[in-house]
Amino acid sequence: MDLRNLRTFLYVSEQCSFTKAAARLGYSQSTVSFQIKQLEEELDVRLFERIHHTVKLTDQGREVLRYARRMDKLRAELERELREEKEVTGHVRLAMADSLCTQFGRTFQDFWLRYPGISLKIIAAGTEEMFRLLNHNEVDLVFTLDNHIYNTEYQLIREEKIETHFVAAPNCPLAGREHVSVREVLDYPFLLTEKGMSYRRLVDEQLASRSLEVSPVLEMGNTEIICQLASRGAGCAFLPDYATDEDVKAGRLVRLKVDDFTVEVWKQLFCHRDKWVSPHLQSVMAYCAGI
Repeated sequence: MDLRNLRTFLYVSEQCSFTKAAARLGYSQSTVSFQIKQLEEELDVRLFERIHHTVKLTDQGREVLRYARRMDKLRAELERELREEKEVTGHVRLAMADSLCTQFGRTFQDFWLRYPGISLKIIAAGTEEMFRLLNHNEVDLVFTLDNHIYNTEYQLIREEKIETHFVAAPNCPLAGREHVSVREVLDYPFLLTEKGMSYRRLVDEQLASRSLEVSPVLEMGNTEIICQLASRGAGCAFLPDYATDEDVKAGRLVRLKVDDFTVEVWKQLFCHRDKWVSPHLQSVMAYCAGI
């Protein structure tokens, strides 16, 4: 069996298009069609249904896809074993929550030193938009910061429960209190991430359940700037702990002890279950899983 034909089959399955697969592979469409025909003749099955310019896997095609992925994974493992020093190259598209973009940016130099042959495109988006992009194969991975998500359409690569707190400058009158109510916190100016974005949405839902609402003086996606402004006394903020750890340790921010307010937030990394995991995508997955 020609492994090139299997590789072409994987691309056509992922793109649901002979034309797009040809563009990704750098082949002509006729070459892609010929390779798929060869594979169909060799296996004596029909791999795709072609109706009105659409391409869809047959039931037998889906079965072949399972084995093709396993064979391609073994091929990639063999190549890595034989060519340990060969540089991994490719392009990977990630959709992330804003604050995770900031966190990834802090470690990008380390990533680049490890994988100089991999280029990245990072898109900041809300959770709903992330999965829309993933479902349309416009991104390869999504890194969410939201409530716990479980969906069999997606492969969960990594998850971690994240602590969140209200934070303020050390001279805030609420900073030294052992018990602070949500109503007291809401009396202060607020700096928040954009409305509808991941954990901000969870905050709004929690407040709405208590017939409360926050009116921020500033909304923006950049958590570093929110931390800077909060540390200067511009207002309170509600942020994941990893975004405030550095400022809290340095004494520029303090976490308020709000006893009656809990927002459960999870950091989760997903790819689509039908996504073909290339060596460069596998490298990005492994790196993100360690952040």
